[in-house]
Amino acid sequence: MKRPRRRERPPLRIRFRRTRGRLLRRLLYAFLTLIAALCAAAVVAYHLTAIPEPHPETVTQSTVFLDANGAYLGRRGPVDRQDVPLSAVPRHVQDAVIAAENRSFRTDTGISPRAITRATLATLTGGDPQGGSTITQQYVKNALLSPEHSLSRKAREALIAIKLDRTRGKDEILEGYLNTVYFGRGAAGIQSAARNYFGVDAKSLTVAQGAALASIVNIPSYYEKAGSDPKVTAKLEKRWEWVLDAMAASGSITVKQRVEARFPAFRFYPPGETDGQRQYLIDVAAKEAADRLGITEDQLASGGYSVTTTFDLGLQDSAAQLVQDRPRGKGGVRVHTAVVGMVPGDGAVRLLYGGSDYARQPFNDAVSGAVEAGTALDPFREVGRRAGEPLRGLLKTAAPTPLNLASAYATVAADGRYASPYTVARITREGRTVYRAGPEVRRVLGEKEALMAGARSGAGPLPVAVPADSAKTQAQAQTEAEAKVFVTDGAGGGITRRTVWTTGYDRQLALTVALFADRTAGGKGKKATTVPAQLPNEPPPTEFAQTVAAGVWKAAAFGQRH
Repeated sequence: MKRPRRRERPPLRIRFRRTRGRLLRRLLYAFLTLIAALCAAAVVAYHLTAIPEPHPETVTQSTVFLDANGAYLGRRGPVDRQDVPLSAVPRHVQDAVIAAENRSFRTDTGISPRAITRATLATLTGGDPQGGSTITQQYVKNALLSPEHSLSRKAREALIAIKLDRTRGKDEILEGYLNTVYFGRGAAGIQSAARNYFGVDAKSLTVAQGAALASIVNIPSYYEKAGSDPKVTAKLEKRWEWVLDAMAASGSITVKQRVEARFPAFRFYPPGETDGQRQYLIDVAAKEAADRLGITEDQLASGGYSVTTTFDLGLQDSAAQLVQDRPRGKGGVRVHTAVVGMVPGDGAVRLLYGGSDYARQPFNDAVSGAVEAGTALDPFREVGRRAGEPLRGLLKTAAPTPLNLASAYATVAADGRYASPYTVARITREGRTVYRAGPEVRRVLGEKEALMAGARSGAGPLPVAVPADSAKTQAQAQTEAEAKVFVTDGAGGGITRRTVWTTGYDRQLALTVALFADRTAGGKGKKATTVPAQLPNEPPPTEFAQTVAAGVWKAAAFGQRH
């Protein structure tokens, strides 16, 4: 019986040729299945991914304080941030940020596939973190997610960015971004950045300033030194030129605007150790604002309020300049100068000089300093029995505060009407007024008694020194001062003088300048006690107090004329 001939297997090359089509079809089916699964997973993930609420720290706002004319005094709060609507940000500032950070923002889908791929490869290979995210992604990363670097967080960032882009308008996303992005100098958001770098509100930013802030966002911790570090300033200026060129190319600004743009001047950074006189003002206004709203000062600081005070920053700065040459104590003697200016018949405090250095002495001499009255209250002694409160109580005090003494003489200027001092004129939040001050005025002296107190005070023109080479006459210089001023030797006399008061008033301003000295009597730290001390004789204390008063009157008169 013959065995069947064994069929020879075709060569591998031939077999592969025969099955190649089938293998390719299977690979294609597997690839399509994988793609479909990934797409299905992405769709499911998209629908399951919720847009989270912003982090608490990104919605916490500081409270800002302004002077009576709207000038920026300072802020209180854990972060330096104030929300503003997009309508308060000039279009050229918006366009500058888009030119610097994401030029396709108005048309993209919220993500940049190329940037995501680059960041993914960097994460897989252990390379440096990659940027290049869209504005939408940056907003998601800064305000909605944790700062960790992982593939899962990057994927979630992309999904949220896409969903945000599909469910929110571009303007809403840009507004959120501009209010949360970090600009350096401790400033989060465009409003705080405008104030920190240029001392203006966001709505007042010029084309040049807006382009500079947009340039800073790239490396804020480095560029924040612009204006004080020449190397940093030069590098930022190159990036600023690049941003402006992009704006001109896109038509965001005209060729004329591009040609006329000049690199802006920055406020100096870092700031000094003390904010000068402003912290004294903010301390007083913050306490009053919190009391008016019935909240704590901590709640006020993180509430995003805008507190318009009664202070005149121009007068405050003038007083600070005038007091610089004050007498200096020796042998442990400290010399204090307090200056208070307020509106008679209203109570608005315009000027409050509480000390020379807040960093060394946060205690406010003008508001809390108990200063020996001496003869300063003598004009009220005879009418005191007929005076109402709080003037009657003040007359029983041997050591009133400069603010209380100014209030007493403001009562005389207002024909016997006492006005409670106040420092907060208005409080707003999110553009809505939540508090507006109203003067608290009551009659505490009859007009006859007020005239009597004024006459007994010896009120008269303040002596004004006229340089020998000046073309002005004494009468002309005196007219400029335009003040009825009462000058007293205060407490002590001769070489033992301990306090000098200079108090003056007219219908617009009641002014008190107090000069006094003290020294440590014993103890250390919190247990240390102080006692009154003799004022130094150079420069003469009375002459110095009068010079300060005359300078403030002149500054006040100039401000009223302008």
